[in-house]
Amino acid sequence: MDYRKQFFVSPGKKIDLGKIDPSETGGHASVEAAQPEIQKHVARMDELQALLYADGNQSLLVVLQALDAAGKDGVVRHLFSGMNPQGTRVFGFKQPSAEEAAHDFLWRAHQRTPAKGEVVVFNRSHYEDVLVVRVHKLVPEAVWSRRYELIKDFEKLLVQNGTRILKFFLHISPEEQLARFKQRLDDPARNWKISEADYSERALWSDYTEAYEDALARTSSKDAPWYVIPANHKWFRNLAISQIIADSMDEMGLKLPPTRVDLDAVARKYHAAAAEQKKAEGKAGKNGKNDKPR
Repeated sequence: MDYRKQFFVSPGKKIDLGKIDPSETGGHASVEAAQPEIQKHVARMDELQALLYADGNQSLLVVLQALDAAGKDGVVRHLFSGMNPQGTRVFGFKQPSAEEAAHDFLWRAHQRTPAKGEVVVFNRSHYEDVLVVRVHKLVPEAVWSRRYELIKDFEKLLVQNGTRILKFFLHISPEEQLARFKQRLDDPARNWKISEADYSERALWSDYTEAYEDALARTSSKDAPWYVIPANHKWFRNLAISQIIADSMDEMGLKLPPTRVDLDAVARKYHAAAAEQKKAEGKAGKNGKNDKPR
């Protein structure tokens, strides 16, 4: 199954999240049935990231957005932990600092975009400025409504500079969210994740749904696509996202860069150094035999 086609948000086409089943499993019966496929995709991601880093001509930006407890941290942990840390960065976007708030709303995001050869994951992102600010009326509608086009222009700039952009909305049901809130409450190892805002934000579910539906439809494009990922089942979430990322990276034409040195000349230097090292070791061995205890 091609999840890029199945979960792609068509640009400009209004979507109804209520009609998308967050418990979709793509025909897989269980995590055990899906696990080999997940492992295959994650291994491909790791291999392709190594080529991306070596090549140094392109980059990848992965955007994760969701309501609370949908699994953004889990996606990062399960799908990106095998990548080379030298070429991978993850940024979590929280409430803007005083310095960030003093600049335009895209300033903090632009500073964290990937350099050539890098994979960068945004755990929340610049989209908070058409979601949270809209729902909580932090700026007038005349302000946030203009930001869709500014975001599209910003992402076009990144694409023109060689960045592949993949954006994922992790879609869960209110019932599943509440079940995960209970897990946080019952498990001492997860207590630190609990926030009073979890429940005040949950009360705004319909407002957030409307804000997401508008943002997804108005900012999805062929070069910076949005995907709505059913996320009630964590394993299926990981399967769909890993397949989409691996298939998209496959299309980037990544390959090892050409050798930048004269291999024959370097080989001659190596053999000369190896011969010198062997000669030095031979002398050291002879001297050791002559050093008899007195």
